[in-house]
Amino acid sequence: MIPSQVLREKLNSIDGKDYAACQALLGEYNFKQYSLILQQIPKDPYAPPHTGIYRIQLSRSDKHVINRQVDSKVAEIAFRDFLTRNFYQACLQISKGRRGTGNSGIITINEPGQIIIERNCVVLTAEMIEVRCFIGLPADGRAIKADIAVEMIFGELPEIISRSLFADNVDQDALDRHINTAEDAHFLRDRLPAKNLVAFIADEAILPRESGSSDKPLQSAQAVPFRSPENLRVEFKLPHAGKIKGMGIPGGITLIAGGGYHGKSTLLQALQAGIYNHIPGDGRELCVSLEETVKIRAYSGRYIIKTDISPFIRNLPFRKDTSAFSTENASGSTSQAAGIIEAIETGAKVLLMDEDTCATNFMIRDQKMQQLVHKEDEPITTFIDRVRLLYHEKNISTILVLGGAGDYFEVSDIVIQLNSYIPGDVTEKAKKIAGDSPVKRIVEDSGYPYTIRERVPLPESIDPHNEFGKKGIYAKEVFRLVFGKSTVDLTDLEQLVELSQTKAIGFAIEYARRYMDGNATLREIVIKVNDDIDQHGLDILSDRISGNFARFRSFELAFALNRLRGFDVSQRLK
Repeated sequence: MIPSQVLREKLNSIDGKDYAACQALLGEYNFKQYSLILQQIPKDPYAPPHTGIYRIQLSRSDKHVINRQVDSKVAEIAFRDFLTRNFYQACLQISKGRRGTGNSGIITINEPGQIIIERNCVVLTAEMIEVRCFIGLPADGRAIKADIAVEMIFGELPEIISRSLFADNVDQDALDRHINTAEDAHFLRDRLPAKNLVAFIADEAILPRESGSSDKPLQSAQAVPFRSPENLRVEFKLPHAGKIKGMGIPGGITLIAGGGYHGKSTLLQALQAGIYNHIPGDGRELCVSLEETVKIRAYSGRYIIKTDISPFIRNLPFRKDTSAFSTENASGSTSQAAGIIEAIETGAKVLLMDEDTCATNFMIRDQKMQQLVHKEDEPITTFIDRVRLLYHEKNISTILVLGGAGDYFEVSDIVIQLNSYIPGDVTEKAKKIAGDSPVKRIVEDSGYPYTIRERVPLPESIDPHNEFGKKGIYAKEVFRLVFGKSTVDLTDLEQLVELSQTKAIGFAIEYARRYMDGNATLREIVIKVNDDIDQHGLDILSDRISGNFARFRSFELAFALNRLRGFDVSQRLK
């Protein structure tokens, strides 16, 4: 290992030189209480942060270094997440930010959001803690500014490390709360099936968010704490929080009704985020859903490849086959049908839908429309006529937000009404209204079963190379992934929450090719990829160490593949 003083001398020697001279700094340097590895330095100061690899390693046996022993994967992830947040906040407080061209002067780490999730920007081994950050070596144009670089590496970085990773400066109570919060949420989620529940929302939870563009809790007296209807209230005893109460949503068909702006979509958003553990203070710490919960929406224009949407759509004009339906430009109804089938194919147990993002003609045909357009002229069998069969055949529950389709009262097991953000169980009233209605729509379900034709991905359809023949996998936005020559639109994957997840999915698509042998189904492949991550960590996805990946579910990997234009499969009847 090279003494840190050598790095200082190297920096001074390249002052004013072209930025390419930074490559002479590569190496592993000893800073006594930690080592700094400059593994990959961008050749341009304008290069994005993910192109640089800077690793800080601290011994866990050093008494100065925070060293929490963890005995579960949940606790380990929470510990790493806490350290990530500590380091990020220390960077904001100490690093002076941009000081020159492009990303000059920045010291940072991947920004964490409201969830506690596995990321590879902080890695633990038995011997050490490794932090993978970005250090924007400063330049004026392309001329290296050595004095600022010395200040960053020998002044700011040691202070950031000390403040965020040294035991004397770490809030131990906050660390305990962080880990305890994750463990309680995980425990709670695991206990849902034993009570035949698919989700739970704790009393006093704060569900509203700061704004449409922020996932932080609404800090306002207007944020009404959640309170369960009495007959849906259940109790759990958690390892750390002790006894808690809240609303349990059982398996089956649940309708969330109410007037506009009364909190229906806010509740559904809490349920779709309930697949994750949340940080203390988020408001949704004890709001959980089964991990196999999938948000479904319509999204016109998406790519669909050889998907059997015939349980919902059959007898298209010109006899177009819907048992292996493909399109470059899906309609609202075909995109929603495909989304449901893809979710079933990948192992979903709960579907979430909000009428605001659903295709109306897919959700229902009312009695008047049935009179005008006869069933033999309508290829769509609407969801209202298939939702109960989905539960009975596949044991897949559905939670629907609907404000304008009372016909769903007849097929729902539970109807929850939001009134000024307070939920009430109005199932009995809704059933009476449905029974008393003099005019009823005709049930149009033909009884056609949910026979899922599994699909086998073809490896030759996965090509990460761009038009220049170079590997091109990157993401600058959560819902937009560049993979080779394609830009994958992930807008309808609403359960993606961090950019690092999207980046990881891009590399996971390429990684998944090793399991595409002409026999393995899409579901089998994505499960194998996630099993490898479980065993080896996120670093397994790339042959180059990075700190830019966060954990994703098998669902999001499968759904991203389904939206990759050019992706191809063969179909297999289960």
